[in-house]
Amino acid sequence: MNYFVHPSAAERYAKDRHYFHPLVIERIRAFLRLDGRVPVGLDVGCGTGLSTLALTEIADEVIGADVSPAMLAQAPAHPRIRYVQASADALPLDSHSADLITVSVAFHWLNRERFLAEARRILRPEGTLIIYSRGFHGRMKENPDFARWHEKVYLQRYPTPPRNSAPFTDEGAAQHGFTFLQRERYLDEVVFTPEDFVREQITHSNVIAKVEEGSETLDDVHAWTLKSVLPCFVALTGTFVFGGEIWYLRPQP
Repeated sequence: MNYFVHPSAAERYAKDRHYFHPLVIERIRAFLRLDGRVPVGLDVGCGTGLSTLALTEIADEVIGADVSPAMLAQAPAHPRIRYVQASADALPLDSHSADLITVSVAFHWLNRERFLAEARRILRPEGTLIIYSRGFHGRMKENPDFARWHEKVYLQRYPTPPRNSAPFTDEGAAQHGFTFLQRERYLDEVVFTPEDFVREQITHSNVIAKVEEGSETLDDVHAWTLKSVLPCFVALTGTFVFGGEIWYLRPQP
């Protein structure tokens, strides 16, 4: 099930999802030792184009691909970005046409076998596939008790929908014709007001699933979450811990 085909979900994502992507792009630049930009970068599962926009920092020509027209309708225009509506396993690009492929917080929604075959087809021999994740660690630095609220209260009401969370190993990559170059972890601390925190949370698939199945309205989710989380704030803002991994892969000869 695609949780991001609904126009209201796409609007929330574009407006309120935290723009962390430049942080990762700078790490990619450092790992690849880029002095400038590569000729062509492809952003798969680009959603509302946040990750695509960030990719312009290290690629001259950027293609953002997503299966959801609602998400693409929210993507920002840019003179060096071209958006295409396409699934990750049927991308309208020529073979060996991209120097860099990125997947930002979308790999767990993809059919791995079909996507990796398509990525291998599109990448140039010395190109790089970069898959990066991001998740909320469920921690507020100012209040350790927040972790209990997040796990025992919030996620009990809004559980994470099913996704492919199976490990992606060296052996798994090799089966699909890729070699791991490196895995890198990163952290990102974000300061939110209570309202900002709630608005960011309702961009996620657990809330989208609850709203789209009709068991709660978006206003219900917003009101309950804000009322429930307010006691966790010991000041006007809180510092929340996010993080993930960056995987660098290269096609095998």
